[in-house]
Amino acid sequence: MSTSTTPTDTTTEPSDDPDAATDDTAAAADDADEPASKTERLASYLRQEAENGEMYFKSKFIADDVDLSPKEIGALIVQLQDSVADLEIEKWSYTGATTWRVSKA
Repeated sequence: MSTSTTPTDTTTEPSDDPDAATDDTAAAADDADEPASKTERLASYLRQEAENGEMYFKSKFIADDVDLSPKEIGALIVQLQDSVADLEIEKWSYTGATTWRVSKA
């Protein structure tokens, strides 16, 4: 007597359960971690550049160095002004774009 097995269907149907985890939920959680890493990446770059004194920069000139867009840098630098105790960050001037001054606190 021979026994044959049929392949098992491994596809899953969408669940109506709101507590069921989905790939979209996992992706959203990854996106939630992203801004923190961007902020820390920018803060780390500024600490390194201001190590020997002060630095002046425009977002568009450091965007490639920190792998962020100038718009992202502009939004993040405002947050960093109040949240990073070891750096002094201030708007220095505006000529076509904001120039920022960063120094060790």
